[in-house]
Amino acid sequence: MKRPWTLPTLLVLCGLVAATGPFREGDPGIGAAVVAAFAVLAALNSPLIYPRSVSASEAAQRSERDGRPIVYWRPGCTYCLRLRLRLGRGARRLHWVDIWRDPDGAAAVRATNGGDETVPTVIVSGRPYVNPDPAWVRDQLSPSA
Repeated sequence: MKRPWTLPTLLVLCGLVAATGPFREGDPGIGAAVVAAFAVLAALNSPLIYPRSVSASEAAQRSERDGRPIVYWRPGCTYCLRLRLRLGRGARRLHWVDIWRDPDGAAAVRATNGGDETVPTVIVSGRPYVNPDPAWVRDQLSPSA
């Protein structure tokens, strides 16, 4: 459970350390800007930017019911972040599974990718796609979904 927060926590701590110099030198504006920049990086690499994750089994059941794709992802993955940001509000229309929180999700990704935990892995109509183009994923969303 703690692993998804390791990188964001380290980024915030590094920002605080990096801002110490400007604060000591009497330049609080630069220090605050450094802390803010690291805080933004931490937020972008945290689970907070993604829709609520569900378990792999729950995502499979929901996808079977509503036909929406499943996205297997993990915090800190730049490709997952790119997919999430490029989908915009449409990201809420997919089922997101954090493979660091769900061992069954990680196992499903490894089974799909020959033992590797390569993410994002998107399941559309039961067929896996590894690191697909975000525009293609957006096209897979039905208008009513």
